[in-house]
Amino acid sequence: MRNQAAGNSLRAQAGARLTTIRIDVTDAKTIAEAAQFVSDEVGDNGLAGLVNNAGIGIVGPLEMVALADLRRQFDVNVFGTMAMTQALLPLIRQGRGRIVNMSSIAGRACMPYMGPYAASKHALEALSDALRLELQHTGVRVSVIEPGAIATPIWAKSKNEIDDAERNWTVESKQLYFAGMSKVKAAAARAEQNAAPASLVADAVIHALTSSHPKTRYLVGKDAKFRALLSRFLPDRLQDRLLTAVLQLPAKK
Repeated sequence: MRNQAAGNSLRAQAGARLTTIRIDVTDAKTIAEAAQFVSDEVGDNGLAGLVNNAGIGIVGPLEMVALADLRRQFDVNVFGTMAMTQALLPLIRQGRGRIVNMSSIAGRACMPYMGPYAASKHALEALSDALRLELQHTGVRVSVIEPGAIATPIWAKSKNEIDDAERNWTVESKQLYFAGMSKVKAAAARAEQNAAPASLVADAVIHALTSSHPKTRYLVGKDAKFRALLSRFLPDRLQDRLLTAVLQLPAKK
C-alpha cells in the first residue's frame, strides 16, 4: 500500500499473518526495497503469487487530456505493473508461482471519454499475453482479471478528477465535448449504483492463484461478459451506433 494508516488498519482486521509493505509502483526505490524484503522473508521457497492491482483511471476527451496525465496513466497501470513483475519474477519462478494482472473489460472494449484508462488496460492485456507464453516453460502461470463495474473508490476519484479538469476547459472545448461527457458521466453514475461487489473480483483472484487449471482470463460481472460478447461479434460501426444510442451521445446528423 502507499498509505501507512490504511495498511495498519488492514493488518488490524486481518491478523498477524498479514504483512503490509509500503510501495509506490512509480517509485523504483520502494519497489527494490519491497523486493528485497520479500526475498528475505520467503528465502529459498520463492514466491507463490503476485497480484498487480495498483491502478488509476484518467478519463476525458483525448483532445483535452494533458500528455502528463496520459503518461501518469501508463506509469501506474502499465509501467508500474511491469516494474513489480520484473522485480519479483525471479522469486516467482523459484516458487513456480502465479502472476495475476488486474485489467478491465475496458481492455477489450473501449468507451468514449475513457481512452487513457482503456489504452492502459489494452497494453496490459498484450503484455500479459506475452508473459504467459514467455513463462510457460518455467511453470509460472499468468492470468488477467477483467472486471466490469465493481464497487470501489475509483469511481469517486475519477469523477473528482474530470470535474476538476472541466473547470479549465475553453468555451470551444465545452461546445465540442461537454454534452457527450455529461452523458458518459451519467451512465457511469448508473453503473456505479449497480456495481458488483469487490468480493467477486477477489474470488477470481483466488481461483487464479490456487486452481490447478487457472484461466488465462476472468470476466467478472454480467456487464463485462455482455460487453465482451458485443466486442467479439459486432462490427465496429455497429458497436459505435449502439453505444451512441445507449449513451445518447451527440452524433452527426
